[in-house]
Amino acid sequence: MRTVALYGGSFDPPHRGHVAVVNALNRLDFVDKIVIMPTYLNPFKELFTAEAALRYRWLKEIFSDYEKVTVSSFEIDKKRKVPTIESVRELQKEFDTIYLVIGADNLEKLKEWYQFELLEKAVTFIVASRDNIPIPQDYIALHVDEKISSSALREHIELSKLPQKCAQEIYNTYSKEHNAKKN
Repeated sequence: MRTVALYGGSFDPPHRGHVAVVNALNRLDFVDKIVIMPTYLNPFKELFTAEAALRYRWLKEIFSDYEKVTVSSFEIDKKRKVPTIESVRELQKEFDTIYLVIGADNLEKLKEWYQFELLEKAVTFIVASRDNIPIPQDYIALHVDEKISSSALREHIELSKLPQKCAQEIYNTYSKEHNAKKN
């Protein structure tokens, strides 16, 4: 039986917290494959800072040395907002069991996700800890000790919070964008 952990998100920008989540997933012996799937555009947002193709390239480079990890362009290739259930259905063609990885900060609005009832039946949730938010007992808790958010980094980019691979390029991209907003 093949299992996959689907880790989707904007990754706008990718940061050390994302790497910490993948490292924690890598240690789970019941997960055969980790699929990182950046969005073209997050269903709850209207804009992105870095182009989807750029975020995809960064993720491919950041996780290039991880044997169990694949970075998928499935959602980016659609060039539209893609609901998670659609990505799950795609993975069901290849995998028997799908774990859906989310941050604890998503729990509050999780039931608002498109076709949540179907999603809940199709996956087992793995929830990465964040900000001491309690994780329901029927979800798998993934302890991650990184206090970083992409939204905070978009406001004030910090080189030290970025993955070593691509750090300077990510920093330059977001610094340039931040300075453009100021002018």
